[in-house]
Amino acid sequence: MSKPIVAIVGRPNVGKSTLFNALAGGTISIVKDTPGVTRDRIYADCTWLDMNFTLIDTGGIEPDSKDIILSQMREQAQIAIDTADVIILIVDVRQGLVDSDSKVADMLRRSKKPVILAVNKVDSFQKFGNDVYEFYNLGIGEPIPVSAASRLGLGELLDQVAGHFRAEQLEEAEDDRPRVAVVGKPNAGKSSIINKLIGANRVIVSDIAGTTRDAVDTEVVHDGTEYVFIDTAGLRRKSKIKEDLERYSIIRTVSAVERADVVVLVIDAAEGVTEQDAKIAGIAHDRGKGIIIAVNKWDAVEKTDKTIYEYTKKIKDTLSFIQYAEMLFISAVTGQRLPKLFELIDVVRQNQNMRVATGVLNEIMAEAVALQQPPSDKGKRLKLFYMTQVAVKPPTFVVFVNDKELMHFSYVRYLENKIRDTFGFKGTALKFLIRERSGKEQ
Repeated sequence: MSKPIVAIVGRPNVGKSTLFNALAGGTISIVKDTPGVTRDRIYADCTWLDMNFTLIDTGGIEPDSKDIILSQMREQAQIAIDTADVIILIVDVRQGLVDSDSKVADMLRRSKKPVILAVNKVDSFQKFGNDVYEFYNLGIGEPIPVSAASRLGLGELLDQVAGHFRAEQLEEAEDDRPRVAVVGKPNAGKSSIINKLIGANRVIVSDIAGTTRDAVDTEVVHDGTEYVFIDTAGLRRKSKIKEDLERYSIIRTVSAVERADVVVLVIDAAEGVTEQDAKIAGIAHDRGKGIIIAVNKWDAVEKTDKTIYEYTKKIKDTLSFIQYAEMLFISAVTGQRLPKLFELIDVVRQNQNMRVATGVLNEIMAEAVALQQPPSDKGKRLKLFYMTQVAVKPPTFVVFVNDKELMHFSYVRYLENKIRDTFGFKGTALKFLIRERSGKEQ
């Protein structure tokens, strides 16, 4: 089940970054009073009550002139409309209602997406309470007074936001078709791959209403199985700044990855792995998705008998944190090895859903401990009591130990490698939770 996506939209200096940080629970970005200061942070994973969601800062406004502010606010609002399940429009009670607020509110209202109106900088309801009512004129519902800086009113705001989650999540839960996000840098060949798959299979293809206008869901049937491909290709609006271009493609990637079971990271064979490819791979890894690296345009690379091995090593060295990822060298133009993509997707999904019996896991753990003694610190040695699998997608294991502090990352990686040696788990991350209990409870 994918996490809902919530986007924040607003003019410069109304407190978007402060609200983002307050909701995300930490100072993720440097916040200054100068408009348009921050562009680094893009998204954060948040929890409200028992619900998880991804918060996105659409950002990207450079206040050079009033005309540019309005055009960039429209672009920012379009990103939110394309990407989000729920939109927070933030306005400033001290500046009052301005023309660009009204124009963006019109866009958001026409989108039919749920929009929550947050009136920021209401540090004192006695002082500013009556001024909040002015924002009813925007016609997008009841304005919620908040103070991001003082963290006032955020509970009510999140209650309103979360009120739109459940229907979305239930709809996603009912759809058990394999969902595959095709992600990567612009022009790596993402759309070409999907178009070739559609053509090769000669099936009736329909566009389903996806989360974003740019990320369109496409049904593809292969050997009787229906797959849903989420294509993040195609920036329809030209951004003036390259940095914004990357920002927007990353935002759409987060959206697509959240909704997918398996992520196909498309890499341009001529370019090799770029910094943006590594960022995208990190997003998929952090969310425990199945990962396949598809090296496209392989037909255009001059090859010797060693090329494929050298290229594989280079990718694995650069993306060392996803050593488990499956890899495929393809050409969207010629269709080379594309049918094998379906085989890999099926294998990765099986591995994501694989369960290992507790008895077998503890045998592997006992053998691992015998071969390599657990670490110790100041005379105290780590003891591993018990291991069990508690979840799938990704496979998640709980390890009970005498002292969590002694369970070093490297020993967790060692245990993971031992489990992979036995069961493979190719294409999927493994998650480990370390729990403490005293030796007396054995």
